[in-house]
Amino acid sequence: MRPLVIALPLGAAVLHATWNAALRSSADRLWFVTVMSFATTCAAVPLVLLLPAPLKGSWVLLGLSALLQVVYSVLLAYAYALGELGQIYPIVRGSVPLLVSAGAFLLAGQRLGSLALLGIALISAAIISQASRHAERRALTHAIVTALFVAAYVTADALGVRLAGNPQSYAAWIWVIYGVLMPLGFFLLRRRIVPSGHQARDTAKAIAGGLLSFGSYGAIIAALALGNVGPIAALRETSIVFSALIGRVFLGEALTWRRALVCLSVTAGAVLIGYAR
Repeated sequence: MRPLVIALPLGAAVLHATWNAALRSSADRLWFVTVMSFATTCAAVPLVLLLPAPLKGSWVLLGLSALLQVVYSVLLAYAYALGELGQIYPIVRGSVPLLVSAGAFLLAGQRLGSLALLGIALISAAIISQASRHAERRALTHAIVTALFVAAYVTADALGVRLAGNPQSYAAWIWVIYGVLMPLGFFLLRRRIVPSGHQARDTAKAIAGGLLSFGSYGAIIAALALGNVGPIAALRETSIVFSALIGRVFLGEALTWRRALVCLSVTAGAVLIGYAR
């Protein structure tokens, strides 16, 4: 692999873990993800204006994906109220390839190779090891439910992007529709949209988080245009390790041997599944 193809997904992994750390540290996480949606939408508008519209057959899946991403964002905000970055992030991130692989096997009859099966075993063992105490089980449950919605919108995107005619246009329109639906979701949950004092303090950080999220996605798209999906997907999962390090250095979270082993096990499992694609 060329150095640029390696650097892009690694950069995307750092950016993804960083905006999750910013979300975890915010005073009002629901407000944070809502402002993030505004930032990513503003970044996507020029692409919508410049690129051709997605083909007609993709719009139902496009809208479904945007709606699922709103639910995912809300669930992630609440999950971080129950657990630390180093606890929630590996389970959410690691459960997605596990769930997608299981869904492909159950729904599409796709055969899983030995690498994928080993990866699933590693992730499953890590998740089970997290459920020893009641408080951990609550956080674990929220993380897995969040991952279910991530897997659902990833599946919708995998189908929709094939019908769109232009992957970049499809992604840009998702950002725009998501940016409309997320503030609506905030209003339905809070019955207001005006920020309080502590929300306002999070606004600038949330805008930066939205741009980091957009940059992370863009880096992955650029990498996929230059290299093979398997190694790129595998490198992207190193965000799990970065999240543990960021949580320790910047959020003061404990990095116990047990948590380190969980992160390494989930990362290894996700990498194996990625290479099996």
